[in-house]
Amino acid sequence: MSDARITDQEFALFQRLIYKLAGISLNDTKKDLLVGRLGKRLRHFQLPSFASYYRMLATGDHPNEVQVMVDLLTTNETYFFREPNHFEFLRAEVVPRRRNGAPLRVWSAASSSGEEAYSIAMLLADTLGDAPWEIVGSDICTRVLARAVTGHYGLARTEGIPPDYMRKYCLKGVRSQAGTFLIAPELRQRTRFFQLNLMQPVDTVIGDFDVVFLRNVMIYFDPPTKARVVHNLLPRLRPGGHLIIGHSETLNGITDRLITVRPTIYRKP
Repeated sequence: MSDARITDQEFALFQRLIYKLAGISLNDTKKDLLVGRLGKRLRHFQLPSFASYYRMLATGDHPNEVQVMVDLLTTNETYFFREPNHFEFLRAEVVPRRRNGAPLRVWSAASSSGEEAYSIAMLLADTLGDAPWEIVGSDICTRVLARAVTGHYGLARTEGIPPDYMRKYCLKGVRSQAGTFLIAPELRQRTRFFQLNLMQPVDTVIGDFDVVFLRNVMIYFDPPTKARVVHNLLPRLRPGGHLIIGHSETLNGITDRLITVRPTIYRKP
């Protein structure tokens, strides 16, 4: 089963399925990636072909396996304080203008394993003192969310964290936990994680936000999917709030409901 091959027709079935479920456009160069990641599921179920695995998913009788498939085909590259100028904008422009008395609420809408959400948490803890703040992280992938909730990372992930933040907000592991660190509990207590599919309308249970980070996820979407995702999250962005996207992304031609503040940073009127 380790030598399972995929036909063009079978690959096209999975291209359509992952696009329908997660909005991800898998081009033909991703065929080997799909075989490598899903081949293990064929072995697990002792299935003879990718067509038989697809039929199993399509029956609707295995929702947990559908989630496994989505998790395996989702790219989750992230690291602490990625694209530093966005954090400087948060510090210099957003924090000083927060609404008096109300918690400053930030949504890491494609949070992966939590590094972005906890980077924001460190900055807000440092700049706001005793003032209230809250962070929500979300992702479609349950596997990375499980890691995010723990706030537990290898020391190799510390690159990008300012040394003073490392001292104040990161607890280095000892003995059996040596080589790892844990995000301080006072930050984890203010950071919640949810599984969300941005292809669907966002449940009001997560509340409204002053800032939404939607970085380095739309590069995997075609223009109609980008427009759909932005349309779904905008109701959760407060008037005057900011949407921040990745440096390789743009909202040109995607929405006219936001004002450009600077490249990759937009404001809701």
